[in-house]
Amino acid sequence: MQTTVTRHLSQDPVLKNLVDKITFRELSINSKGVYLDLLGSIISQQLSTKVANVIAGRFRALFPNDNPQPRLLLEKDIDTLRSAGLSRQKAAYLQNVADFFQRENLLEKDWSDMDNDEIIRYLTQIKGVGKWTVEMILMFSLSRPDVLPLDDLGIRMAIAELYNLSETGKAMHQRMTEVAEAWQPYRSYACLYLWRHKDGG
Repeated sequence: MQTTVTRHLSQDPVLKNLVDKITFRELSINSKGVYLDLLGSIISQQLSTKVANVIAGRFRALFPNDNPQPRLLLEKDIDTLRSAGLSRQKAAYLQNVADFFQRENLLEKDWSDMDNDEIIRYLTQIKGVGKWTVEMILMFSLSRPDVLPLDDLGIRMAIAELYNLSETGKAMHQRMTEVAEAWQPYRSYACLYLWRHKDGG
């Protein structure tokens, strides 16, 4: 897999510079599953990693075996959830996820029968779950190799810098989409390289 991906991405001379100096990384290293990863994503929004980890630990500790199954999460009142350090809004969003997964019977779902766009449309029905969040789930929970999260500031900044793009708004979005066409079907891996580049390699 590594050789196939790196050989393909190296056909883009700009990306080749990154491929040559940054260690290849596989997708989906620490996934706990779509449901738990969605909860974790909501908890961590707009927080530093350190703070998010503390709050996530307190949140899990509210449940037997640190396991916030949908039924148990829905039984908690908002104030109890807030005692873990969650805002009222985030607590409500977590319960929205739990309600959706319980009603749709999704805990054991095999997501392979849905393509990326279908999953984005499906999960963004949940209030509090946006497109970027689902794109991260696609990449890091479901190991989808061809996701292009252009709502991600780091990705936009890296593409604009490396490809000397000066457009703005919709024109910039279109140019970035065009640049990334050459990376298919491994746009997720290209993004891993772009993130590493922005983080200093």
